[in-house]
Amino acid sequence: MQLEPRAQTLLKTLIERYIAEGQPVGSRALSKISGLDLSPATIRNIMSDLEDMGLIASPHTSAGRIPTPRGYRIFVDTLMTVQTIDAQTVESALQPRSQTEQPNRIIQNAAQLLSSLSQFAGVVLTPRHESVFKQIEFLRLSEKRILLVVIDPAGNVHNRLLLTDADYSPSQLVQAANFINQHYSGQSFDHVRQKVQHELRQLRDDMTRLMQAAIEAGSEALTEHSDEVVISGERNLLSVSDLAHDMASMRKMFDMFEQKTGLLKLLDVSSKASGVQIFIGGESQLVPMDDMSIITAPYKVDNKIVGTLGVIGPTRMAYERVIPIVDITAKLLSSALSQQ
Repeated sequence: MQLEPRAQTLLKTLIERYIAEGQPVGSRALSKISGLDLSPATIRNIMSDLEDMGLIASPHTSAGRIPTPRGYRIFVDTLMTVQTIDAQTVESALQPRSQTEQPNRIIQNAAQLLSSLSQFAGVVLTPRHESVFKQIEFLRLSEKRILLVVIDPAGNVHNRLLLTDADYSPSQLVQAANFINQHYSGQSFDHVRQKVQHELRQLRDDMTRLMQAAIEAGSEALTEHSDEVVISGERNLLSVSDLAHDMASMRKMFDMFEQKTGLLKLLDVSSKASGVQIFIGGESQLVPMDDMSIITAPYKVDNKIVGTLGVIGPTRMAYERVIPIVDITAKLLSSALSQQ
């Protein structure tokens, strides 16, 4: 959407004033602080045009205007000037204290840092781990029902039930397990999946189908609990009047933190894009509340994206300050984890 320069200035001024004070902004206030030499009537006309475009709205209780989700989007995409942030503050908090410091501790520090710097909630989606297995076994339960037993490199045991088209004998199951363990032990199921079509042609079709089913089920068994969201500072949001204005909104907000399903989906979506992403409530279907915004950025280990972090706060947040906090934390977390 193209706005003429005067409209851009007034929209930017209105949003910055509203973010700072939380009160609807009137044309008289804008004439004083915008720096534009315009009459009040001209300002009112431009404000009316911005309202017609859906960028600002007038609450019932005031003659002033407030930004809409669409207005915030124009602001963060084209009008905002991002602040700089002292990287040393972030780096010192995330720098590993020793080579043996656990990555989980560094990730927890990142969530706490995001929260303390933004005064909102900090979230980190923990790194995805490749589904590497050490050994698998098949146990015949009954006709066409097989228990897949997967042992990971740490010795943990994961079980999955396979429903098959064919009835496999115990000797066939031993043969299939021996083949997989001999050729693929120590590799990830994702890697094995890519090789299996070519390398299993030497086996009968029914054995190939069994192994393909085992690879899919084994991958699910090892990865289903690997996605975890670390959250810090969610109680900060209780003091944000925009989010805690009624019990229904508060309940919806804390359901999101407790169930984490929607949060996982949003963070997973943002991990597929490079750089900072801004999700504004009322505009993005991924954000559960109209008055909430989420700023995210992916982080890497050895130049490979492995997770996402971000800040959850009100739509009326200081985006120009929070965006660089998220951006630099993601970059320094990437550096800290790559040193492990």
